[in-house]
Amino acid sequence: MSTTAYTEDNIRSLDWKEHIRMRPGMYIGKLGDGSSGDDGIYILLKEVLDNSIDEYVMGAGKTIEVSVQGTKVIVRDYGRGIPLGKVVDVVSKMNTGGKYDSRAFKKSVGLNGVGTKAVNALSDYFRVESTRDGQSVAAEFSQGELTNKEELSETSRRKGTKVTFIPDEAIFKNFKYRNEYIEKLLKNYVYLNPGLTILFNGEKFYSENGLKDLLAENINEDDRLYPIIHLKGDDIEVALTHSKTQYSEEYHSFVNGQHTTQGGTHQAAFREALVKTIREYFGKNYDASDVRKSVVSAISIKVIEPVFESQTKTKLGSTDMGGDLPTVRTYINDFVKTNLDNFLHKHPDVAEKIQKKIMQAEKERKELSGIRKLARDRAKKASLHNKKLRDCRIHLTDSKNDRCLESTLFITEGDSASGSITKSRDVNTQAVFSLRGKPLNSFGMSKKIVYENEEFNLLQAALNIEDDMDDLRYNNIVIATDADVDGMHIRLLLITFFLQFFPELIKEGHLYILQTPLFRVRNKKETFYCYSETEKREAIEKLTGKPEITRFKGLGEISPDEFKYFIGEDIRLDPVMLDKEMSIEELLTFYMGKNTPQRQGFIIENLKVELDLIEE
Repeated sequence: MSTTAYTEDNIRSLDWKEHIRMRPGMYIGKLGDGSSGDDGIYILLKEVLDNSIDEYVMGAGKTIEVSVQGTKVIVRDYGRGIPLGKVVDVVSKMNTGGKYDSRAFKKSVGLNGVGTKAVNALSDYFRVESTRDGQSVAAEFSQGELTNKEELSETSRRKGTKVTFIPDEAIFKNFKYRNEYIEKLLKNYVYLNPGLTILFNGEKFYSENGLKDLLAENINEDDRLYPIIHLKGDDIEVALTHSKTQYSEEYHSFVNGQHTTQGGTHQAAFREALVKTIREYFGKNYDASDVRKSVVSAISIKVIEPVFESQTKTKLGSTDMGGDLPTVRTYINDFVKTNLDNFLHKHPDVAEKIQKKIMQAEKERKELSGIRKLARDRAKKASLHNKKLRDCRIHLTDSKNDRCLESTLFITEGDSASGSITKSRDVNTQAVFSLRGKPLNSFGMSKKIVYENEEFNLLQAALNIEDDMDDLRYNNIVIATDADVDGMHIRLLLITFFLQFFPELIKEGHLYILQTPLFRVRNKKETFYCYSETEKREAIEKLTGKPEITRFKGLGEISPDEFKYFIGEDIRLDPVMLDKEMSIEELLTFYMGKNTPQRQGFIIENLKVELDLIEE
């Protein structure tokens, strides 16, 4: 038996940039191509922005300018500017930054001194320029290596910091910035920092009412059961209302300006405090799920030196507020109990609406309880031999695992397509749920149908979202159907199901359509997969001789050996997005109401779920 020698030569110390480039997931989560809001290219922008936001929080600079042109990103703030002698160190030496001095940055967002270093290491081009006291210094890097340093010079420019970067295409393959995701990120920054102005490619973002404005953006006025309740304290801000039509709970939670998309101790404490306060106000021991049903809310807290469960800071792990303050749970409980209770006493009309909503939720829950039990028993039996779900090993709930954000569920139709995906998938992060033909049209139906319909019930069980989004098992839910009329219809039926019962899956950016190639163009040496006529023409020009051209009619025609190219690192996804101008009810009525012949024609002509549900 031979063994590999293990000597001093096997031990390597990577320098800072090598380590970031070799293990980017540790620093910025998943890589992605920009089709998802948590892809690495947006985290790079966020890391740079966080420094500018911290300047604003410290009272320096009320405007931040952001420009994204193609692959080039520029962020300019009018804060104090990086101390001129430290410009190179701050962006290229690990554990170097102003935030270790907690006097200057007590409740800052980026506390580990890694952020801009990761952006520098993962950028093909990175330039930082600092101006203060009429002088400026600039430095340029490529993949973390210093390529040019401009010495101190006199300038009339306003003080502040300007960072320009172009993400490295060797790491972020075929990436494209989507304005919708950048706008959402910037809007959250202004909601959390009332008075701050952010200019993005010339468009102005500004908020006066903080989280109240955030909720107003997320729930139409005609869908609010009562006007938004807005409560503010020293280190806490809360906004909430109930939706008239939405089934599920919806939370937007933040810590020190960081959007904690996976919640954490503060979100759990808020949900608990809400139930406790309502029960005590009415003197009735209402079921927690009835109190929280249809609630749409936002909470932001500031914590001294917060502890997050992952480097990308999407879930708060801290149990203490820091300093002499109590635990997160006690602090939030006391604040909600005092302030929400006071509000309800002053506004008995709102309290009455909330009580009616709770009683309606209780009635619906009791009506569903019998069928729910039957459905659960059926799901348990089915899951023992559930041929619909071929699961993966890593899930979104494994928040300590670097790859949890890659967890994906493909929803396919028919055995041949699901077979191809199953054989070629990454078993660690990619699961497959196969439909049997067309799903039911759930338009206008009550939640009862989710339990009565075996397919929907099993899909709900696979996602683990029956009661709320906290335990969602997959970060990406990908509809993978053929690009023909039937495939289009199945997509619409599935989007209808999610819009009707789980709209926050779409609001939070979890739902996608898989793009698959329409053509394969190859000769004996090279093969190109083409997603459009233009790509086909370009491939024909690149190949010599007379290439063989194949038109794929359906997913089942693509062999598992080929499928791995379309769901691997070069996967192309179209995010399903809500149209800002239309309510969910209007969208559903347009797509799935009694269709006029014109509308059916529209659907058939647009074989990619278009109008404004999907934005290219």
